[in-house]
Amino acid sequence: MRKFGLQDKIGYMLGDLGNDFFFILASSFLMVFYTKVLGIAGEVVGTLFLVARAVDAFTDITMGRIVDISKPTKNGRFRPWILRIAVPVVLAGIIMFLPAAKNLPYVGKLVYIYVTYLFWGSICYTAINIPYGSMASAITEDPIERTSLSTFRSIGAAIAGVIVSAGVPLVIYTYDAQGNQLILGDRFLPVVLVFGILALICYALCYTLVRERVMPPPKQKDTRFSVALRGMIKNRSLWAMIAAAIVLLLSSLLSSTMNLYLFMDYFKSKEAMSVAGFLQTACTLLLAPFSATIAEKFGKKEASGVAVLFTSVIFFLLFMLRIRDPWIFCVFLIFGNLGVGLFNLMIWAFITDIIDSQEVLTGNREDGTVYAVYSFARKIGQALAGGLGGYALTLIGYVSSTDNLVQSPEVVERIYTVSTLIPAICYFIVAVILIFWYPLSKKRIAENQRIIKERHSKT
Repeated sequence: MRKFGLQDKIGYMLGDLGNDFFFILASSFLMVFYTKVLGIAGEVVGTLFLVARAVDAFTDITMGRIVDISKPTKNGRFRPWILRIAVPVVLAGIIMFLPAAKNLPYVGKLVYIYVTYLFWGSICYTAINIPYGSMASAITEDPIERTSLSTFRSIGAAIAGVIVSAGVPLVIYTYDAQGNQLILGDRFLPVVLVFGILALICYALCYTLVRERVMPPPKQKDTRFSVALRGMIKNRSLWAMIAAAIVLLLSSLLSSTMNLYLFMDYFKSKEAMSVAGFLQTACTLLLAPFSATIAEKFGKKEASGVAVLFTSVIFFLLFMLRIRDPWIFCVFLIFGNLGVGLFNLMIWAFITDIIDSQEVLTGNREDGTVYAVYSFARKIGQALAGGLGGYALTLIGYVSSTDNLVQSPEVVERIYTVSTLIPAICYFIVAVILIFWYPLSKKRIAENQRIIKERHSKT
């Protein structure tokens, strides 16, 4: 087998690019599709997202255990799942955005959103994302190489974010006859069809380019789920990262959701909306060449904690300044996105470190189970962000309508408050978690690597 190299990095990047064409589209625009195209109230959509996460509690862990206890094939434990699920997950993503659903009676619309969203997120996306995410720790065991994998995965997410966040608004929105009010058109289906084709290409290339090199220990100990669960309960690094992930996603995805309404109703500029969407991920690309060097010099925990704290300060400034010019607002976003972008570049390398920590605790290699627990935590963050977005819109008095209703000035001001103050608080909490709770410092990671290598050499 060839050595770890650029092919693996590019292949792993393309896997997340394929995933995120629909993940970011759903995170950013599914709420808008449901409220603006289908005319469903925000609190109903928020409830759907929460129900889906309850289902994920079972499907994520089940998929993780399936991956861990399955006998490895000649192509590895994880790669085959990417090939098996690629077509189903793309088809499931497409049927979530069918504009014809607006012609259904209201009960029919509710059935439609529940069936299609659960089929995509809780079944198909879980079946491909759990093996994909778990695969990182099997591609290489070197901590710096894993950081580079995390960086390339984040680059894939950033590329998808740029395409979706910056490109989609320019396609689906138009202006009214006076050129003052944004109007949501009926162009979702062509967008998702194009993304479906691109996702299939990315999955095929991911499967072709990536290789698995790290196998589980020849002699695993007791592999019952109860044993794995006891180990995870004791794994402080896992619970700290779960807490950080939930709050981080609460902030990031709530910002993505609320920014659509912020630029649509507060700034009334689709061009600035597109630029803001671009900046949300483009800043990550600017930091990508330096992330591995920063992690090697300072440590992932140390650098990420300071970076996220900086982002919190930027959003507090935005809240207090009440900026009226959308372009000045975008300038502040550049600095805020740089801070959280560094953490996003390293976040998947944190998980491989946590998987190693779990092996030190239990003696078993449980990549799929640990990643599934973390994935479920991320989905909780996504649900809370989506649900909070829907509930927040209702609480501030936002009126959902298919007639492009102009919101009152009071509601518009509240949109700005939610879009800036909530992220500021959330990013501050994430920084505190990383600095004071998460235990895997640069020194501790090296010690875990030494213990694992010593154990494997004796088997």
